[in-house]
Amino acid sequence: MSFDIGRVRALYPALSDGSAWLDAAAGTQVPQPVIDAIVAAYSAGIGNTHGAFAASSRSDAIVAEARRAVADLVGGDPGGVVLGPNMTTLTYRFAYALSKEWGPGDEIVLSRLDHDANVRPWAQAAERAGARVRWASIEVPSGELPADQYGELVGERTRLVAVTAASNILGTIPEVRRIADLAHAAGALTYVDGVHATPHTPVDMVALGADFYATSAYKWSGPHVGAVVARPDLLERLRPDKLASAPDDVPDRFETGTAPFADLAGVAAAVDHLAGLDPEATGTRRQRLRVSMAAVEAHEQAGLAHLLEGLSSLPGVTLIGSPRRRTATVYFTVDGHTPREVAEHLAAHRVNVWDGHCYAWEPALALGIRDRGSAVRAGLVHYNDRSDVDRLLEALTSLPGGRK
Repeated sequence: MSFDIGRVRALYPALSDGSAWLDAAAGTQVPQPVIDAIVAAYSAGIGNTHGAFAASSRSDAIVAEARRAVADLVGGDPGGVVLGPNMTTLTYRFAYALSKEWGPGDEIVLSRLDHDANVRPWAQAAERAGARVRWASIEVPSGELPADQYGELVGERTRLVAVTAASNILGTIPEVRRIADLAHAAGALTYVDGVHATPHTPVDMVALGADFYATSAYKWSGPHVGAVVARPDLLERLRPDKLASAPDDVPDRFETGTAPFADLAGVAAAVDHLAGLDPEATGTRRQRLRVSMAAVEAHEQAGLAHLLEGLSSLPGVTLIGSPRRRTATVYFTVDGHTPREVAEHLAAHRVNVWDGHCYAWEPALALGIRDRGSAVRAGLVHYNDRSDVDRLLEALTSLPGGRK
């Protein structure tokens, strides 16, 4: 395993501004190869797909390569990669399509750990269909999502179980495979939100038991594009609303409107970038991704240990959640200061973090912090180093006395 943080950081133009970029849980910066791929697509000229001329053929090739790249990243089938503007929009699209099969007496299972994008689309679809929503709870204060409770929640009327592969505020990594096995034993489908998990660890959606796996390229150094990956045969049975004149093939039938072709070139480049993070990795892109993302995970976990130790030593800082297995993401409060005051102080010291519920609407409520500004979120990705953590800790020590 080889991970050269200096080499990695040099690939990101934005990092040269002198800031400590600890805001990546909301979206990463973009490396030069991705920027170059987008520029090259526009420079060569692109047209809409399936035309008779060269620019259209280039767009066809870009789309096909983006599907192959996303499939390699998550361990899926390129023929089941649905591309779209973002995970939220795609999840609403799938919720509408899947809920056509639901009716009164049917049930779905949602979790109090999830980002609202894997909650509200399903809850609203269930309400329209007359189906019942059952809730999996988190443990407080740890932020764990016990898998055992799904044995009571999932039954013969369950149609769907939606669960996150990692919490976007606490970093909690649930036992998704155990949850999926219980869902499948009851004949239910699983929709796994992998948006937060994908940048931090090797992903194998088949091993996770995910029937649908959602991810967003802008969380792993790509442009603002989302994807949902499923087996092509599973997509064949779904009939989303679409234009009568639009393609009816899978996965095209789920992709409304004209795609952002240059950005899709950036998606493939971002996956190639991830595959090359460990320069000693060899083999297919999928094989190189598994090695490189394992190196990423080790690098981030070392940084997380330093971050947790540092925050725990600062008086007045309270860490929210203590999951046993987590991504390099922390959520904390500082006595005497609102989360926004802390974020503004850190921004003045050129340390970028987020504050608030971060769309983790249900977990922020369960943790009892949503109505008081929630907390401050800082997260590490593969381009962060120890100096970023040290700058955060140093800036927190200079936080002036706040309201009591």
